[in-house]
Amino acid sequence: MSVVSLDNTITLALSVRDRHASAKWYEDTLGFQLLYHFDEAGWSEMQTMTEGVTLGLGEQADPAPGNSVPVFGVADIAAARTALEAVGVRFDGETETIEGMVSTATFYDPDGNALMLAQDLSKEG
Repeated sequence: MSVVSLDNTITLALSVRDRHASAKWYEDTLGFQLLYHFDEAGWSEMQTMTEGVTLGLGEQADPAPGNSVPVFGVADIAAARTALEAVGVRFDGETETIEGMVSTATFYDPDGNALMLAQDLSKEG
């Protein structure tokens, strides 16, 4: 039995210099569909050809190559974080929230690979 309950979604987050140009490339080259650009947060999201898997594009002035971060969807980020911390999982800072959009928390596996939890707040009423 796992420590947290994931919600059947995953976002592969990449850092890119220009989200709009990158989104066009993924659209034209791989057939991904743009879901939205959230310019205030420097974030764009695309639907891949795989159900439940999206590609997130985070704008960075100088992105590091090979920097994919899997983002696992959860229904309750506070409960998931508490459960992971209880078994010694290390987190990077506090949980961050963009009201009406998402709450995220970055954590690390035993080898120092970054992973992220995300709770979708856009569907909450």
